[in-house]
Amino acid sequence: MIWVVQNLKKYLSEEFEVKDLGNLKYFLGMEVARSRKGIVVSQRKYILDLLKETGMLGCKPIDTPMDSQKKLGIEKESTPVDRGRYQRLVGRLIYLSPGKGLFFRKTENRDTEVYSDADWAGNIIDRRSTSGYCSFVWGNLVTWRSKKQSVVARSSAEAEYRALAQGICEGIWIKRVLSELGQTSSSPILMMCDNQAAISIAKNPVHHDRTKHVEIDRHFITEKVTSETVKLNYVPTKHQTADILTKALPRPNFEDLTCKLGLYDIYSPA
Repeated sequence: MIWVVQNLKKYLSEEFEVKDLGNLKYFLGMEVARSRKGIVVSQRKYILDLLKETGMLGCKPIDTPMDSQKKLGIEKESTPVDRGRYQRLVGRLIYLSPGKGLFFRKTENRDTEVYSDADWAGNIIDRRSTSGYCSFVWGNLVTWRSKKQSVVARSSAEAEYRALAQGICEGIWIKRVLSELGQTSSSPILMMCDNQAAISIAKNPVHHDRTKHVEIDRHFITEKVTSETVKLNYVPTKHQTADILTKALPRPNFEDLTCKLGLYDIYSPA
């Protein structure tokens, strides 16, 4: 991969005036540190600036970002908040996604893996489900997404199926990017799902009334499975990494899954 970077730098220098600043250390609020074991990307300075701006430098840290027992809804009688300030904070927190410290290890793994999951009717206002997926290239986290589904799912299998289709699209895109970088592979994308019913629908083309409402996703997934572009694997819920992207979790589950994602608190005492 080094030669790809070197060729790109040479090409850019022929077209534009460029300055080589050496190994990346800080870029767009992200700090990069290297060791023999791998690379760590974090946002410590960005976090401290955000805490200072919001007057929260003296606040105590909490174990999880949200109480797993708290269900968000509409509070008709509550005191109105500063809408503009709230939106600005949400925007900055969204950008803070990898802020805990994302560790990229050196591994022998050369697979592309995607974990997909969904809660079912988790939104108490409109009962729509939340999809989540995270993708790993060579054993390291590269992309992730959490998004509320656009329609109401009538079963947990349907919610999981829609999330599965989104995860497959992401995996295919990643394989194309790797191919453009000269890293081609004949191995299928490994899709990890914790819903047996969704896997059964994907592997069995003879479903009728049960799958009419997800017809497009069903044909898409079946096509990718049949062509061996994708291989579906069942994973127990406790090992379903994407679960953290679908709902608030208790502390033990949250900490376990953040470790599986490759997130570590690199600033805490050893």
